[in-house]
Amino acid sequence: MKSANEDREGLVPGSSNMLPEEKIKDAGSSSDYVIRDVSPCPEDWENADLKPGQETPKKKLCGYLYKCSPKASIRTWKSRWFSYDENKCHLLYYRTAQDINPLGSIEISIASFDLKVGADEGIFEIRTPIKDFILKAINKQAMMYWLQQLQLKRWEFCNNQAKGFVEAVSSFPSIDEAQWSNTEAEHDFLPLVKTPTDDVVGIKAASLPAPSTSIALQNISLKHPWIEIQNTVHNLCGSRQNRRDSSGNFVGNQDNLENIADEEHLRGETEDTVMAEMQKDTKMRLKPPTLRKFKKANSSFRYFVEGAEQEKIASLQHQVLILTEEVKSQKELVKLLHKALEAAQQEKRESCKYLVTATEEDRLELLRHKVRQIAELNKQVQVLEMEKKELEQEVALKEEHIKELREHVQILMDKNQAKQQVILKLTEQLTREMHDPVTEADSITAETLYKQQEEIEHLKDDLEAYKTQNQFLNSEVHQVTKIWSTVAQREKTLLMKCAHLQAHNCQIESKYLMFLRTLQSLPDLAKEHMALVKGLIEEALQWDMKEETVIPIQLSPVNQYDDYGFMTVPEYEAADWKLLSKIQALEIKCSNLNKETTEKSLSERWNNLGELTPSSELKSLLRCGVPMAHRQRVWKWIISHRVKQMRSAGHYHNLLKKCEVAEHPASQQIELDLHRTLPNNRHFMSPTSQFIPKLRRVLLAFSWQNPTIGYCQGLNRLAAIALLILEEEEEAFWCLVHITKNLMPQDYYSNTLIGSQVDQRVFKDILSEKLPRLTAHLEQLQIDLSLVTFNWFLVVFVDSLVSDLLFRVWDAFLYEGAKVIFRYALAIFKYNEEAILKIQDNLEFYQYLRFFTKTICDGRKLMSIAFSDMNPFPMKLLQNRRGVHRLEVEAELRELEQLKAQYVREQAEHAASHLDGAASEDEEEI
Repeated sequence: MKSANEDREGLVPGSSNMLPEEKIKDAGSSSDYVIRDVSPCPEDWENADLKPGQETPKKKLCGYLYKCSPKASIRTWKSRWFSYDENKCHLLYYRTAQDINPLGSIEISIASFDLKVGADEGIFEIRTPIKDFILKAINKQAMMYWLQQLQLKRWEFCNNQAKGFVEAVSSFPSIDEAQWSNTEAEHDFLPLVKTPTDDVVGIKAASLPAPSTSIALQNISLKHPWIEIQNTVHNLCGSRQNRRDSSGNFVGNQDNLENIADEEHLRGETEDTVMAEMQKDTKMRLKPPTLRKFKKANSSFRYFVEGAEQEKIASLQHQVLILTEEVKSQKELVKLLHKALEAAQQEKRESCKYLVTATEEDRLELLRHKVRQIAELNKQVQVLEMEKKELEQEVALKEEHIKELREHVQILMDKNQAKQQVILKLTEQLTREMHDPVTEADSITAETLYKQQEEIEHLKDDLEAYKTQNQFLNSEVHQVTKIWSTVAQREKTLLMKCAHLQAHNCQIESKYLMFLRTLQSLPDLAKEHMALVKGLIEEALQWDMKEETVIPIQLSPVNQYDDYGFMTVPEYEAADWKLLSKIQALEIKCSNLNKETTEKSLSERWNNLGELTPSSELKSLLRCGVPMAHRQRVWKWIISHRVKQMRSAGHYHNLLKKCEVAEHPASQQIELDLHRTLPNNRHFMSPTSQFIPKLRRVLLAFSWQNPTIGYCQGLNRLAAIALLILEEEEEAFWCLVHITKNLMPQDYYSNTLIGSQVDQRVFKDILSEKLPRLTAHLEQLQIDLSLVTFNWFLVVFVDSLVSDLLFRVWDAFLYEGAKVIFRYALAIFKYNEEAILKIQDNLEFYQYLRFFTKTICDGRKLMSIAFSDMNPFPMKLLQNRRGVHRLEVEAELRELEQLKAQYVREQAEHAASHLDGAASEDEEEI
């Protein structure tokens, strides 16, 4: 089969002096269907194959077809001139090739093609979501040529559209170029069909008279009377112009006539030959009135050929005009860029003025500018949402059409298989009868044999037709599937772009709210400015309700509870804390949106990890965080790997039986702490929750397992986190054992909490080394960090960090140990260092410490600070520091015990002296 890049052929004779594509171009002011390329003159088309080294121009896809409306009560065929528009991927149809305005168009980019074996020869269908078109070619070869060319045109248009889209969004993951570069593979599906040689397709087809109909007015479109009148007037005007131009040609300059004498002689011979053949054929077939009309048309054709040279010059002049206009447009573009540069420089100067000036009016002006930026971003998000909806509708239509095509192909394959079985049976029967000539002569006559052979021939023809149809439908399904996958990839890319924009919008809103909160806390703010700030805060708190009405679909909405039951945003009653809650919600939403687009590679690494074994790769993955789908499996493996020497079958159940027999001394304290465990988690809010009795049994069993510790406040939260992930009581019990035995020092949860006190002093030393500026600032404010960090170390950040960050810390903590707590504690202060350095009052600092850990939502940044910026962090240094400070704490405790004992003795002696004094007074009275 020839490709679409073939030679242009022929000219369009008739009453007009214009080519069909030039007519469509001239009608650009009155019609939407404009072809912007200028066709070369006929000499170039005829000599295209004779000039080596020239680039072969594309052949115009056009020709006459019969069109039938499937909704008509009586099927009538009307001859129409069809022409393909490369720019819009539309198939335009006219009444004749000389018409200027199309009667209608078919959108090929969203169409599918079909042909039926049982239909008449040359009939095929073009189906669009809007309308179905039934067309008919003059023969089967022309029909297959039209179908394959339309398939290729559709694929080229969708391919170019997808490439343009990828260039527009090059910053996002692009579509694989192999999806559109492998155009040669498409031809393997297509039946081999040559270009029709009888000029029924292409520009030369316009030189033939339009196919005649049985009724004179049948070919006129009654639905488009105004277009019919316009085309008729245009044809009449074109005929007069031809005659006027032809008369002027003979009065021209003598030099020009001499220069083109040879070309005119060649044209005259070609014209005489064509005229003689057409007159001879016409006289044999047409009646006298028709003959006169045909001669009149040929006269205009003569004048049309003579003016071809001038049309070539006109086309070149037109190209010069186009290039001139393009240069003008480029100059205008340069002017616009200069203006844009000047505007940007002006805006930069204004921004610098705002930053330098410290007055309240300038701050409010900057605030209004930020509000306008947020409004523009919201508009962009709305536009992207609308594009998403349109793409979803388009994908749904494509999927429905593909489903219909697959069902149709399956039916055709079943029919084909049934007919093949019939052919095989008839062939076997014929073979058996031919092997027995005596029986054949006795039972089958010559007439019967002839009928069977004729039937076999018909079946073979049907088989060939079904093969052609099956091959074509396979190519159609294959191509539509590729187009659908390209559209799906475009939709995916748009969703990613929309997520990035929405995340950026959330970041800007969060910064805006933090700025409002800072303004609200200024003591010297004027009353009118304070009222304005309060109004902006109230408006900002209502943004969620407005966004739900404007944008009904959100990419990543913030739910009230996360996957583990933790409340995503705490509920505050005070107005100032409500603003903080709004900021936290925006930060969480931004984190969720970024997580959807950036953590897919991490999930793939976990999926490809396979069996878990201690390695540096596993350590790196655990520091990045374990996906929810793998966390339970990974935690179980870590715990079983570390406590396998202590763990024995039935040990946990024996401890539970011991709890039923005897009551542990710490059982009352455990009961008091059960309902105070994780108050922001819905699994522990209700007294009737199934997690409450599980937690009770785990804590009681641990109290009997470790009598030196018994129970310490904080163990309930550790066990609750283990239950949320592991779900089984016994696994949560061994997780608690692993933390207290393997990860923390021995006396970390004892009555004196020596290990916890030691770690606070070690952390203070490391903080002064890693963050000296922050340490000096805290010393200046006389801040005791242990009031906050003590609880971080005791319960491993439970109730301090948001759940997503909390479980990332625990993923690394269960594998590496307490060093992870030091790393993340340092990272938290590094993350908020600049904000802390701005605080100049210790009361304000303690208020800031109440919520500043909840505002950290960028887990990747916090992890990078903890495991990259805090290096080096050797475990040996940590152990040495612990040893030094342990001696100091133990000495202080011994001194405290001595003071306590001395105080007790003094109190006892003082009480005894009071008793002796009272006895002597009684004796004196006696």
